Amino acid sequence: MPAVPGAGPCPADAAAGQAAPGAGLPHHLRQHRVQPPPPAPRARSGRARRRATARVPLRHHPRRPPAVGRRRDPVYPVTLLLYHDRMPPHLLALLADLNDPSSGTPPVTCLVADSVLSFGYDAAWEIGVPVAAFWTASACGFMGCLNYRQFIDRGLVPFKDEADHADVAGGHLAAVVAGARGLCDGVQLRDFPSFIRTTDRGDIMLNFKMREAERLSLPDAVIINTFEDLEGATLDAMRAILPPVHAVGPLLLLERHVIPADSPLAGLGSSLWKEQAGLMEWLAGRAPRSVVYVNYGSITVMTSAQLLEFAWGLAESGYSFVWNIRPDLVRSDSAVLPPEFAAAVEGRALLTTWCPQEAVLQHEAVGVFLTHSGWNSTLESLCAGVPMLSWPVSAEQQTNCRYKRTEWSVGMEIGGEVRRDELADIIREAMDGEKGLEMRRLSLEWKQKAVKATLPGGPAEANLNRVIDQVLLANKGDAVISA
Repeated sequence: MPAVPGAGPCPADAAAGQAAPGAGLPHHLRQHRVQPPPPAPRARSGRARRRATARVPLRHHPRRPPAVGRRRDPVYPVTLLLYHDRMPPHLLALLADLNDPSSGTPPVTCLVADSVLSFGYDAAWEIGVPVAAFWTASACGFMGCLNYRQFIDRGLVPFKDEADHADVAGGHLAAVVAGARGLCDGVQLRDFPSFIRTTDRGDIMLNFKMREAERLSLPDAVIINTFEDLEGATLDAMRAILPPVHAVGPLLLLERHVIPADSPLAGLGSSLWKEQAGLMEWLAGRAPRSVVYVNYGSITVMTSAQLLEFAWGLAESGYSFVWNIRPDLVRSDSAVLPPEFAAAVEGRALLTTWCPQEAVLQHEAVGVFLTHSGWNSTLESLCAGVPMLSWPVSAEQQTNCRYKRTEWSVGMEIGGEVRRDELADIIREAMDGEKGLEMRRLSLEWKQKAVKATLPGGPAEANLNRVIDQVLLANKGDAVISA
């Protein structure tokens, strides 16, 4: 069993071997642009007129979420400084430089902002151009965050004490939430994005995510990396309260059609880790659907005890496995496995710090994916037709896990306090049990629906063209050229 290479910092989504979501959008935007004439005035709605400002000296007016001033976390002042004071002025300065006639560059005519960097909306309004928000997570994850304020108003959040954090039958997290907006029936408090799990009303992440979700009502349009067949009901709930919402996913499939093979973007990735030599050859020597692929993403951490439970659960399952195990996977320690584990799995295990996840999931040898349930990983598995075992840890992973179990029927959940015997049993069921066979059948159906959504001329490409034509280039008279 190969040794795990050395440690180092890991960017988001890097350890998973994932390209940044939306990496191909810049190329597609360029394909749709012609050199614009000088901007002509356009009729604006009352809201748009209030946004569009004259060219005046750029000033930044920080806004903070309610009550966050009570936060005494030493990291919080740094977060506040970076988010509210440091990043927005630099963006405004960049836009001013690009719009300077002496720069020799075309002026900025539109802006696409990450939806959790909503100061991009303010920057667009400052220079009077349209702005679209790009929500990179799931639609169900967004609606989960949008319910935060009503939870606070109803006294469900913040939690009363630390005991409320226990995910046990009859506990606070097990409560079925009546009136949850835009989500499936029977959803429990445990299924909502994890930022509600605090006893502090001034918690920075609770307020940050609530604020950014609520500000998604402000841009001219919303772009989201999902598709109608998968999250249609949730998308309808979003459309009832937001600007036009355009589902353009799964982007990992759409990019294959809109990015030429010779484009520099075609090989764009985001990993600083070295790929395990011989990984694909190792998979090629395995029988179809005989391998468990394990990857907890780029930033998930666990305890040493949890690492050992996962390791021995995999060993006791009897199946071959590929485990993407980062050196920084264990909280405040190195990811070290005992020699007896290596002996127990000799000849049927491969450990690596990085692998090309999309290619691994597409390989016929992979039978199930053990994942933290991040959205990129979820879509990559769906697009490969591979069922999932979920161990959600943070953010909207809990919501994604719920939908995979009850709405899409492609996943099973591993309890937070993982136990090796339970893990071994759930792996066996997923690989060869009746439930596993049904999950595999449905996973293949979702794969076909994802492929259909992203075919040339299909709904994903049509929606992307629509947001470019009707929003981003609406006041320029540019033609939209099919890519």
